[in-house]
Amino acid sequence: MTHELEPVLARIAEALERLAPTPGVEPAFASARLFRHDPASGAFHPAPDYPLPLAALVGVDRQKDRFVENLRRFAAGLPCNHALLWGVRGTGKSSLAKAAFINVAEGAPDLKLVEVDRDQVTELPGLFDILRARGERFLVLCDDLSFEEGAAAAKALKSALEGGVSGPPANVLFVATSNRRHLMPRGHAEDRGLIALAEDAEEEVSVSDRFGLWIGFPPMDQPSYLEAVQGYAKRYGLKTPDLDRRALQWAQLRGARSGRVAWQFIRDLAGELGKSLPL
Repeated sequence: MTHELEPVLARIAEALERLAPTPGVEPAFASARLFRHDPASGAFHPAPDYPLPLAALVGVDRQKDRFVENLRRFAAGLPCNHALLWGVRGTGKSSLAKAAFINVAEGAPDLKLVEVDRDQVTELPGLFDILRARGERFLVLCDDLSFEEGAAAAKALKSALEGGVSGPPANVLFVATSNRRHLMPRGHAEDRGLIALAEDAEEEVSVSDRFGLWIGFPPMDQPSYLEAVQGYAKRYGLKTPDLDRRALQWAQLRGARSGRVAWQFIRDLAGELGKSLPL
């Protein structure tokens, strides 16, 4: 009887092995400083260092100083706050976060940056549990965060930042950029009812309270825009006699003045002059 069962048991064991989840690959955080997390596979994909130096960002000195100070405290193991960088598009929120990280990481080899997609915010509690067990310190960055899908993502982020009974990971600093201070979605479904909509709104607005540090990025005025253009042109050796006039014309065509528009003008000018740029 035992011999008759052996083939059956062997097939059951093989089937269970196929159904069992594949063991996760150990993250190789020593291979780089920047990583992109893929929740589906659990992998941390290395990325090259952000090439734009912190000094190249102009017109945001107050924001730069405040963010860098908070990040230096985190890297040193001192009390600090999760940060929300909010403001109009193109004002340098994401660039500041990455450039500041590279600047601080030069003196803190255990500091790593992990970027997560805004559509994967619901996976943050699991990611934080993985990072909690590591010896490195992590800046987890979510760019252009908002809650388009209602309160589910908001609840997941609150859970990650509050950490449940175990508390938030001491080695994780969460940083989000957003065009909206309260991370509200652009619209709610009209068929959900006023009470449900109000509850979702309260859930989503309350998430911003979990960020101890709010840093605002107002629209860029003309002098700041020209300062950014001139700073980039000087740094990369781009010379043209009518720099300011051309930069203003470029902004008029785009209908906006911002650090992003300034950089796009510089890219166009560099291409015209046959010069290379780091991005």
